[in-house]
Amino acid sequence: MIKLPTLPFAVSLSLAVCTSWTALQAAAPKPAPPFAITTDHPKAIYKQGETVAFTVRLVADSPVARDADVAWSISKDGVPPVQTGKVQLTNGTARVTAKLNEPGHLLCRLTAAVNDKTVEALAGAAIDPLLIKPSMPVPDDFDAFWSEQKKKLAAVPMNPRLTPVAAKAVTNVERFDVQLDCAGTAPVSGYYARPKGAKKKSLPIILLVQGAGVHSSSLANATTWCAKGLLAMDINAHGIPNGKPEQFYKDLDQGALKDYPRAGRESRETCYFLGMFLRAVRAIDFLTAQPEWDGKTVIVYGSSQGGFQAFAAAGLDERVTYIAAGVPAGCDHTGAKANRISGWPKLVPNGADGKPDDKVLQAARYFDNVNFATRAKAKGAFVTVGFIDLTCPATSVYAAYNSLPIPKRIYNDIPTGHANSPAATRARDQAVFGYLKSVK
Repeated sequence: MIKLPTLPFAVSLSLAVCTSWTALQAAAPKPAPPFAITTDHPKAIYKQGETVAFTVRLVADSPVARDADVAWSISKDGVPPVQTGKVQLTNGTARVTAKLNEPGHLLCRLTAAVNDKTVEALAGAAIDPLLIKPSMPVPDDFDAFWSEQKKKLAAVPMNPRLTPVAAKAVTNVERFDVQLDCAGTAPVSGYYARPKGAKKKSLPIILLVQGAGVHSSSLANATTWCAKGLLAMDINAHGIPNGKPEQFYKDLDQGALKDYPRAGRESRETCYFLGMFLRAVRAIDFLTAQPEWDGKTVIVYGSSQGGFQAFAAAGLDERVTYIAAGVPAGCDHTGAKANRISGWPKLVPNGADGKPDDKVLQAARYFDNVNFATRAKAKGAFVTVGFIDLTCPATSVYAAYNSLPIPKRIYNDIPTGHANSPAATRARDQAVFGYLKSVK
């Protein structure tokens, strides 16, 4: 055993045959790696100071020799210090162990050369994740700032424009392309679907919010959820027209909306997400004004940037009663202040001195899920987190999740990166349906 101490965690390496295999298998980019990584704890959750064992094992028909050298690195979820080294496989297996002496997450990366190409696999382990705290407190004037923004929004009439969208294959759902005016920003633009013949005050609401990128709203998503007995609305993230040719959205993505997440980030008054979050509130204004709404149930459902919007909507609008957020973005923007990773879109850059840009950092605090979470009044939340997510790392997601003062559950998607695995998707949808059953 070669011990390699470092702070805040220590790593050691040994050749071993794993005696306690788990169902964990790391997801990896294409081409698939010729080996898998497992942890010795089935749930990949450890206590501070406890040894975490990552075991690498060649998969069936692997082109890698059973005695090949494998490069490894272990970090605090991508944040330095990073320990690196190599290990020679013995009968196709090897083991790397590590410790973390604070709540957080360990990310293990293994690489090997195959036919002059480098392939890799990842694995993660959580260290007392329910003890991860936000890197900074809520700004003193957080509520005052957002109260003023919502007052500006309330002063603007919705002026709803509904254009029916027909479909021969859909007979029990009415569908509309909807635009709604907002305050000082692009309009809400989405697809709204309601069951035909629905009675007044009979249906819950689900607002579907999108991940990153430049896309039309999804008519299919709105229709699918409506068919399950909800008033459903899917809004695009930018207030842009729906149903245009794909080239229309590609041109926006490479033109006016290129690098939009960082637009105006120097000020809370100009940050791009200000308009995006106000559009979510305005969409809820519209949905709750529908006579078919049951008067009590508002679900916000989204992944990645959609999870970001779900947290923001719940923090800004007390009408939200349930949060369904998959691998949420926008978590702990100020993580660098605590030597931790932050989530997408990595809003705060480092200055020439290597330290976080303070102007952007201060503005980012008004658009952080860890702060929106503290204001949520919903009756429940379900969050998913990928243990090898490099876009919305587990450390950042847990910082936001732990800030929710409401009944909540989290699904640890151990072998998954920035994606909704089938298992996680099922769990989230089951949580939504369970909530709906509970409020009937």
